[in-house]
Amino acid sequence: MPNRHDQGIMSIATTDVVSAPQTMKIYGAFETLAQWKFRRLPIVDPGTRRIKGIVTAQDFINFLGGGQHFNLIRVKHSGNFLSAINERVSKIMSSDVCTLHESADIEDAIQIIVKKRIGGIPIVDHDMILRGIVTERDVLRALSDQKLMSDKRVSEIMTTNLLVESSDCPLHVATKVMVENHFRRIPIVSENILLGIITATDLIRYIGTGQAFSQLITGNDNEIMNVPIRELMSTDLLLTNPDTSIGELAEIMVERGIGAVPVIENEKLVGLVTEHDMVAALSKDHQYT
Repeated sequence: MPNRHDQGIMSIATTDVVSAPQTMKIYGAFETLAQWKFRRLPIVDPGTRRIKGIVTAQDFINFLGGGQHFNLIRVKHSGNFLSAINERVSKIMSSDVCTLHESADIEDAIQIIVKKRIGGIPIVDHDMILRGIVTERDVLRALSDQKLMSDKRVSEIMTTNLLVESSDCPLHVATKVMVENHFRRIPIVSENILLGIITATDLIRYIGTGQAFSQLITGNDNEIMNVPIRELMSTDLLLTNPDTSIGELAEIMVERGIGAVPVIENEKLVGLVTEHDMVAALSKDHQYT
């Protein structure tokens, strides 16, 4: 069997891509991502399926948390959240989309993911028609399938300089921190003891499943954004320790569909390792970057 990295990008890509038209409402995009448990949604022309943009978890956090898109809520709609989420998704999408041609190979995807820190790349043909999408997880699965068991330990690749929050932190503060630092997740701690993690996926689920609307009385965004993050954070977490082999951990992350793993030592949070960290380390060890 040939090495999977000698094959084209379509060998690991998802080809049955969930996408949306530019006319979809922002709330509809939240619903779609929450339903499929995705972090990104390609925006296409409904007739031709030519790609027009992409909306990612970061765009949604930006919309909710004090980034440029937040002006839709606070300025254009004077804080009326219900009105703002009925704007078209094109208002918050990025039209400058990094794509790969369907003839590209897996190494091309690794280069973009590692160097540009892009978690998902739409795949197009010569007419910019959407043919698939490849993500960090797809690449990590390919590396894991090849049993590229690095000698590296988690301690060598984990992030240790973590920004953390308390469980009482209101959602608007957490989203602002995520926007300003380009984070998709923040650990929630008390005296260095990990209580949970708040992630972009948690925020998408909060809005997209309708949970947020139980907070609404007047429709003002403050009613949604002042909720303490302990009510939204994930607590059923996979944990690891600094001495774990990254090859072994990569297999577990792929199997369970986990994007980041807290690192615990002596019952204290000492770091965080992500899919991106894994892809960067494994691909470097085996000369794919």
